[in-house]
Amino acid sequence: MLKAKVEMGDLPLELKERLLIRVERLNLLVGTNAYLTDFESTASYVDLVCSIPWNKRSPDNLDLNIAHQILDKNHYGIDIVKDRILEHLSILSLRRRNGRSPEKSEVVKTKTFVPVKAESFRASVLCFVGLPGIGKTSMAHSIAEAMDRRFVRIAMGGMGSASQLRGRARGFPASEPGMVVKNIIRAGYKNPVLLLDEIDRVADSARAEIMGVLLELLDPEQNMAFTDYYLDFPLDLSEVMFICSCNNTGGIANAVLDRLELIQMPSYTDEEKIVIGVRYLFPKELKHSGLTEDELQIEDDVWSQIIRPLGFDAGVRTLDRTIQEVCGKVARKIVMGEGKTFRITQDNVAEFLPQW
Repeated sequence: MLKAKVEMGDLPLELKERLLIRVERLNLLVGTNAYLTDFESTASYVDLVCSIPWNKRSPDNLDLNIAHQILDKNHYGIDIVKDRILEHLSILSLRRRNGRSPEKSEVVKTKTFVPVKAESFRASVLCFVGLPGIGKTSMAHSIAEAMDRRFVRIAMGGMGSASQLRGRARGFPASEPGMVVKNIIRAGYKNPVLLLDEIDRVADSARAEIMGVLLELLDPEQNMAFTDYYLDFPLDLSEVMFICSCNNTGGIANAVLDRLELIQMPSYTDEEKIVIGVRYLFPKELKHSGLTEDELQIEDDVWSQIIRPLGFDAGVRTLDRTIQEVCGKVARKIVMGEGKTFRITQDNVAEFLPQW
């Protein structure tokens, strides 16, 4: 069964030969006490290797008009950031037009099993820098949506060991692949958009070690042969679109910063928050709460109090939570029979705002 799975898998030739040799050795252990243990580890490894999309990629959509529409749909304002993303996609589109695509790049075989690409399809790594709640993660998701690529995310905040990224060798107890390999498998394609979220928030005790792994991931000269300790075979990540986010650059190694193109995400103004609340967050929360536009209305002059319940906030998460609580209180009053429609005005807004 394992042999047939390996033979049918779309695997690198040398890796397939290794696996077949390992399966043959396993068959020699049939009837011994060591068979069950070796079978379990070998089967797990074969399942992992066969689930990796070694040659499966999703076609890119590099239509700037569609990308612009998606960015405007998901994000209000921050035109400077949108323009930089569209410029980035334009470069990818021109490189694709000129034939510098991963499908056409020549793979040079070396004496070892490490592949070297004669012409790689590289792009700078975007890094969104800004305060919490201003849309760094959702912007990365929008880029994936615009390019029609799968989106996966690795939360770096509090990460305490590089093995979480690179995996743990099979000879150790509790061995498993790293989060990079797991997310490539989860995406199902070798060219997803992979967000490394909050790279400045890793644990201090493992910062140097983790930055070393990030350097290998983000450097196009190295990531075409990324080594996961559990996989123990070079994995080509050159077609993955890496995007990073951070609150500030203070905790990031200079060598890693040198590989990043920093894009500052500005804080939202009060005027922008009002538009975001009225056009995006309020209709979304009405639908989520089961309310209709007739059952809950908010007068325009009330929004200035809704966006600042506790003073200035750079992002919109507090605004989103405030709208959720307003809708929750109205929903409760309707269910309790205290009214059928509610209109929030300057006179009664304090009754519906959260009590801090």
